Amino acid sequence: MDRLVVSAIEPTDETAEVVERKGLGHPDTICDALAESFSRALSREYRRRFGDILHHNVDKALLWGGRAIAKFGGGEVISPINVYLAGRATSEVGAERIPIEDIAIESSQAWLRANIHALDPERHVRINVLTRPVSQDLQMLFAHREQGNIALCNDTSVGVGHAPLSPLEQLVLAVEKHANGRDRCREMPAWGEDIKVMGVRCGNRVRLTIACAMIGRYLTDIDDYLSQTAALADLVQTLAAERGFPACEVDVNSADRPSSADIYLTVTGTSAEAGDDGQVGRGNRVNGLITPCQSMSLEAAAGKNPVSHVGKIYNVVARQIAESVVTELSEIARARCFMVSRIGALVTSPATVAINVAARDGRPVAELRNQIEAIAADRINRIPALVDDFVTGNIELF
Repeated sequence: MDRLVVSAIEPTDETAEVVERKGLGHPDTICDALAESFSRALSREYRRRFGDILHHNVDKALLWGGRAIAKFGGGEVISPINVYLAGRATSEVGAERIPIEDIAIESSQAWLRANIHALDPERHVRINVLTRPVSQDLQMLFAHREQGNIALCNDTSVGVGHAPLSPLEQLVLAVEKHANGRDRCREMPAWGEDIKVMGVRCGNRVRLTIACAMIGRYLTDIDDYLSQTAALADLVQTLAAERGFPACEVDVNSADRPSSADIYLTVTGTSAEAGDDGQVGRGNRVNGLITPCQSMSLEAAAGKNPVSHVGKIYNVVARQIAESVVTELSEIARARCFMVSRIGALVTSPATVAINVAARDGRPVAELRNQIEAIAADRINRIPALVDDFVTGNIELF
């Protein structure tokens, strides 16, 4: 592969590490989820009608928070959350019109209904659809296929991935997924899905700060509230101990002032009801984390079309390459991958692939180049097959 660069990872100061994850109910994550749900629904409808996915990029979404009055035993949303889904989508083929707005609203309400258990999508959220037709040049570029029906890159972009996740990264991811992986109707229903986890490691000391939007209708009083935050703290301590951090410090809703009833209480389990707004691309990267101590792309992957938009595709493939290099080559301890595209080139022909690795036992990286190249080439050749995984939601993007 002429465009492949393989080099050693330079030693870095790893004394301090910061890792963040925004949970399912965080306003930024909601925006990512609704944009991606919109893209998936469009892709399915295009295929149903025309046998192929048509050009679209609906990766612009903004959440304007509502107003709510939360209280123990109930509460009320007095102004709905407004979500604005914007972008470009093919809305007509010949005389046939595609109901873009209906698709956006239905897919958004379905995701919210399935993932935010105390929120009523029809009463608490207003979906505003702001899409327009695709420009002719991008539509023609998207429609063009070469060499076995391979799509052309929709943009010039960069994708970044690393492996393996550090112990702290694994812990932060596990905390949110465990807290939001419960049967929400029966297990801890007072815990809202807006759970944000910030992990900080200084040397061997680790501290996790958790923000969890508690739901008033499932709580009777302040003592009940405090018992629920304590239960969440216990879960986090258990997860930390299981992952090698027995002395982890845990703070849950640390801004609370119980004596003055100033606590993180909500009606719906998300700060979007009154306390916060959201936007696509401001939250988790495609590995589910925000990792400022690692190389990251600023691309908003959610909502981009899965056929040709390398801002989505290359971030996933870069991660897959890094993971495959580590899992398939026992000589490699860590790997990082950068992929750069060029608009108009085949999606399977990146302009540059740079792979940085840390070899065990001082093994020269040059000796592993051929094996690394074979792994990268295999993953890149599989790009066309990723489309189905994107459309079905088998690939997590946030």
